[in-house]
Amino acid sequence: MFERRELLMASAALAAGVGLVRAGAAGAVGRPDRSPAALKGPFLDLTTPRGNMEAWARLLGNTDMKSTKYGWARGIVQGVRPGEAVRDLVGFTMLSCARLLPHESGVGYRKVLREIGLYTDLESGEVLEEWTNPYLGERVKVVHIMNDPFNHTITEFRPPPPSYGGLNRAVPPPRPLLLDWTRHGDRLHLMTHINLFYPSALPPAKWPRESAHPFVQVTEVFLYQIEWPEMQDRRRTSVTYHGTWSRTTPWLPWMLMGPTPGHCQYHTFMGAVDSLDQIDRRTVDWVARHAPKFLEAPDRWEEPSLSSLEWYARTQRPAPVPAGAPIPRAPDPELPAWFRQAQG
Repeated sequence: MFERRELLMASAALAAGVGLVRAGAAGAVGRPDRSPAALKGPFLDLTTPRGNMEAWARLLGNTDMKSTKYGWARGIVQGVRPGEAVRDLVGFTMLSCARLLPHESGVGYRKVLREIGLYTDLESGEVLEEWTNPYLGERVKVVHIMNDPFNHTITEFRPPPPSYGGLNRAVPPPRPLLLDWTRHGDRLHLMTHINLFYPSALPPAKWPRESAHPFVQVTEVFLYQIEWPEMQDRRRTSVTYHGTWSRTTPWLPWMLMGPTPGHCQYHTFMGAVDSLDQIDRRTVDWVARHAPKFLEAPDRWEEPSLSSLEWYARTQRPAPVPAGAPIPRAPDPELPAWFRQAQG
């Protein structure tokens, strides 16, 4: 065990040294700097809400408002249960298509988007139609993510959290849009994240195998790497990025884990580019054959914007409970009166 640990530490040190040499040769990565002076450029001042709005719009879309911005993510989904090692469950690949529209106030943008996320076999990378749940030993139908639409407003103020069709009613007070930027020489880093806790569209009383709790607890973290010269190039209406996206979420409903303790976590690389030619070919080909509208961005703002859980409730039916094997019910916490009324 000691020799293995020493070998891993030596390998990590060697990789870090190689990375530093490469970074020094490229001259792109410098000391982390969050000072106002480092974030003020010849085109955009990232210490101001207006500068953040324009930077955010050029990352998430294209300010010429005619072009499509293509997002991608690729990684794995893991299962986390108390008292045992985390398990790799399935692979994951995602494609999104976004367009910017003018905001009706005259300042800012409406981002309209479709996104599709596909669960894949860990070994072959093939898109799954069925999957054997290793926790249950049961073959289950895989339900992919198909969010149409999932829209976003970009102004000089932070947008409120998604409402998910009215399920999430948390509306924080308006705050200026000042994002978490760090400058590293010619590299710009950004971290955004969101923590949500809101009533589930899959109440356990109706969905005993799909849902463990009447509330959804979700966290998403996005880490962006951007080229500072691109962000400060006034000729560019779109700026590409690479980074990572992670998500902590309840068991995916199609896994039929019911109230089993634990949850899922996504770990992926992500990016956004200006051409489908820069997206994983296997993903694009599958979408072209099975869901071609997800290769095009919407052309207008529509409501409601829903996540995969709300779409699941609208498009799927509760799985039957196996005969002779009743699923234990998790205790229901006290629900808000407005939520009880909405559920009838």
